[in-house]
Amino acid sequence: MQATTQKMCIVLYLPPYTTVILRYMFSADPAPATLDATDARLLLELAANPRATGVELATRLGLSRNTVQARLARWEAAGVLAGFERRVDPRALGYRLAAFVSVVLDQHRLSAVVAELAEIPEVTEVCGTTGQVDLLVRVVARDTDDLYRIAGAILKIEGVERTNMALVMQQLVPQRATPLLARLAGVPVGDSI
Repeated sequence: MQATTQKMCIVLYLPPYTTVILRYMFSADPAPATLDATDARLLLELAANPRATGVELATRLGLSRNTVQARLARWEAAGVLAGFERRVDPRALGYRLAAFVSVVLDQHRLSAVVAELAEIPEVTEVCGTTGQVDLLVRVVARDTDDLYRIAGAILKIEGVERTNMALVMQQLVPQRATPLLARLAGVPVGDSI
């Protein structure tokens, strides 16, 4: 599989019953600059107080306003910060169900399949994987009838050979970066900066 700007996942199956999913980004673009401890402290404060102004952040962390503004601008330009869209909970939009659809496909049709998946509004994420399946697709649905319709739409895509679905019963650990930021900042998780 060639490097693309799509989100990628590696799925590892470890005997007897453990599955580990590792996520990272492939990109033809150079990686953004590595974050330092000051960046991590600033991001932790921003995570704890997302509406804080640059002046408030600077005061709380003992940094100059210009340092804070420059780092925020650099992160925004480099794509370090995820967009606002990631903070919208699909349940608030009426999508009460979530599922992961494992897709096996004709490898020659990968780009076309991914493009068609992106056209389905209920597809919230598509990851290329290693192992027995080619794609891991996260979908949301209003109810089981809606989920059935979405599964059918995925199966109709030319190049999709078969699918398997796992319904999300409960999100036990949400997507997070705070423990990684705390490690980089040199502070225990949950401590104030």
